This record gives sequence, C-alpha cells and structure tokens, in this order.
Amino acid sequence: MEKENIAVGLDIGTTKIVAMIGKKNEYGKLEILGVGKSKSLGVARGVVNNITQTIQSIQQAIEEAENNSGYKIKDVVVGIAGQHIRSIQHSDYISRDNPEEVIGGKDIDMLINQVHKLAMLPGEEIIHVLPQEFKIDGQSDIKEPIGMYGGRLESSFHVVVGQASSIRNVGRCIQSSGIELSGLTLEPLASADAVLSQEEKEAGVALIDIGGGTTDLAIFKDGIIRHTAVIPFGGNVITDDIKEGCSIIEKQAELLKVKFGSAWPGENKDNEIVSIPGLRGREPKEISLKNLSKIIHARVVEIIEQVFAEIKSYGHEDPRRKLIAGIVLTGGGANLKHIKQLVEYITGMDTRIGYPNEHLAGNSDEEISSPLYATAVGLVMNSIENKTQSAVKFETTVVPEKVSPQRERYFEPVVPQFKEEMEVQQEENVLETVSSNTESTETKIRRSFFDKYVDKIKEFLDNAE
Repeated sequence: MEKENIAVGLDIGTTKIVAMIGKKNEYGKLEILGVGKSKSLGVARGVVNNITQTIQSIQQAIEEAENNSGYKIKDVVVGIAGQHIRSIQHSDYISRDNPEEVIGGKDIDMLINQVHKLAMLPGEEIIHVLPQEFKIDGQSDIKEPIGMYGGRLESSFHVVVGQASSIRNVGRCIQSSGIELSGLTLEPLASADAVLSQEEKEAGVALIDIGGGTTDLAIFKDGIIRHTAVIPFGGNVITDDIKEGCSIIEKQAELLKVKFGSAWPGENKDNEIVSIPGLRGREPKEISLKNLSKIIHARVVEIIEQVFAEIKSYGHEDPRRKLIAGIVLTGGGANLKHIKQLVEYITGMDTRIGYPNEHLAGNSDEEISSPLYATAVGLVMNSIENKTQSAVKFETTVVPEKVSPQRERYFEPVVPQFKEEMEVQQEENVLETVSSNTESTETKIRRSFFDKYVDKIKEFLDNAE
C-alpha cells in the first residue's frame, strides 16, 4: 500500500500566519486536515523585522494546526514575498560536446547552473530560475528538450531575486520554532497554483494577490510564467488611511474597512452613517460611509495603478502578449466590496475573484475557500508536488507525560528507531522521484533547484550557530 504523503504549507504574511496541513484524496483533490492561524507580529511588508515575535506567531499557528489535525508537523514549505523581491529576464546557452547524443537532464542542469553564476547586486541571491522556451540549434519554441538531438541548447529564463538576509531570517524563525524548512516558493506562484486554471495560463492572465503588507503580481502567457513583481502596498495601508482620515484607532479602522468598506464611493448615500464608540467615556464618533469609501477608493486606485504599470511594462499592449483571460484578484484584499468593478474600470480588462476551491475536496470548510487562504493552499499543493512527508500522526511519537505542546517542541526526545524509519521512507521517496520519468523538465528543474537552495540555507544556519 502506498504511503499517504501529508503536506504542510506555512504562509508568513504581514497580517496573519497560516499553517495548513493537507493530503490528496482518492480523487486527486486536496483534503485539508487542519489549519492554524495566528496574528502576524514581527513582519512588515512581507519582511521579518522582529525574530522573537515571528517565532511566537509561527509556533502558535503550528500548534493550532497540529491540535486541529492530530498530526505532528516536522517540516514546511514556506512562501517568500516582500518588497526586496525583483525579477529579471535572462537568456543563456551551452554548447554540447556530442550533438549525436540525445539531450538529457544533465544538459539542462548544466544550463541552469550557468544561470546561477549571474552577477547579482551585493546581498542578493537567486530564489527561482524558471525556464520558458528552449531553443535547439536555432529551432525555437521547444517546451520539452529532453530526448531531442542538437549541439547548442539555449533557453530564456525568468529569474526571481531576493535579499539573502531576509530569506535567511525566515529560515532562522522556522528552525527556532522547532521545525525544518523543506522548500521555498514565491508567494504569487503559490497563489497562482491555487486559483488559476491551465486554460487561463495558456490564454494569458495576470494574478493580483492583495495581501496585508504587499500586493503580488504574477503574469502567465502560453502556460509559462512571464513576469513577477511585489508592490510594497496592501490592505494595511488602506487601514492606516482610514485611521488617520477618521481619527480612530487601528482596530476600529480595520473593522470599518471589513464590514462597511467599499472601493466605489458612488454606492453610498450621504445620510449613511456609522457610530463608533468613543475612547474612555468620550462621545461616540459618527462616520459617513461615503467619506469612508472615498478614503478607501483613493488608496485602492493607487495600488491598482502601480500593478497596471507592471502589466504594461511586461508588454500587455503588444497583440502577441495580450492577456486574453484578463485579471484574477485573490488575497484578503479581494474581499473588499466592489474592488472587481474598480479594477475593470481602471484597466479595461476582464476581472474575476480567485477562490482556491477548484483544487479542494468537496467536503472542505467554506472558510478555507476564501481568497484569504489562496497562498496557503498553493503552498500545500507545492509540498505535495515535492512528495514531502511533512507530518506524522501523534500516536507514532513518544510524548512525555504532563508536558505542554509548546514545551514538548523543545524537549521531546527523538526516538532513534522512528528516526531511522523516517530516513528509510525519505530514501524511498527520493528513489521514487528518480525513477519517475513522467515529470516535465520544469518540475524537475524546480525541484532540484529548491533542494540545493534549501540545503544552502540549512548549511548557513548550522554554521551560524
């Protein structure tokens, strides 16, 4: 009997941290076993700025997910975002010694390693190297070069770059929380996996993920990632504007935005007013919903215009690069009333709200189908793709009596026999991966690169201790 592989995704956002445990059911759909959510403290605009608070928030989310699912989390796939992320287009080639030999995985690896030698700005590191079309001896538009003949193998790449220190800080937080890092994924790519269909990616689509601290963009055309960007504005900036504009505290501003906020001011009548309790015996404040919508509208327009500038810089106006499927909005900001209509008005492109329910099992909780959880669902899907065994049932571990879950994370001894079994299972998983020839070149490249990159981070953290 094949061992079920339990996958765990960890979405470290600016407003919330979500740990999600899932597995594939017999119909190939994603069954969510447990979700843990905590308020994100110590993260600003997608970047960790307080290690201690971030560790506490991660532990809280992990514990909640473990308690809800009955599984003990060992390692996680983490989403990377933040204002330090940028992307570049790059082309490279290799000349093969023997053109009479078929092109194999080794040739692709050689080409990828060459891209890794690209000169970066000080303090920057390559996070993703995503292949686009390959070219063999001048023959272009080849999507799968393995098995073909040729002397010169060429490819265009989408290279995602980020600050090494920011990535290592995330690695440090996860390791200090008592779990391992099994993979890194750019958050807009994870969200894209969760909410976009293959048809949309072929036709051309822009995914806009409006989070608390950042707005992430991923553009696909002909089934290939073409452009990514992270804009350092999100829902928190709207909340700050409401706080300043209405002279109220942040908690009230957030509630106002979620319950009564609208991105379209014309919707509200002048006499619609909300009364907010005053502080410490002061008189209640009366706020006009029309004014509230005007404040939200001004900031949302600014965010959408910045995203639209990125879409234009990709070359959307060129007929060959046209995004026929338009725009898909996801993330917590996509829940804002009338945001779809405003985006259509500003960009002139068809727009829909992206829900991650397409890949979820039918019996999933309605809350998980919200755009808010798109990134977390995408990270779990990524973990399943990597064939990770990220969690085990609580019964299989020896838990000392009268130890709280948080203390257990630091003091629980690893049972040697259990550890050996896990190592054997991991070796079997690796062998399965090696023997499988059905994977596409892109999947192989993604996986081999992540393994190398995660190993590099682990080595750095070990040396730092």
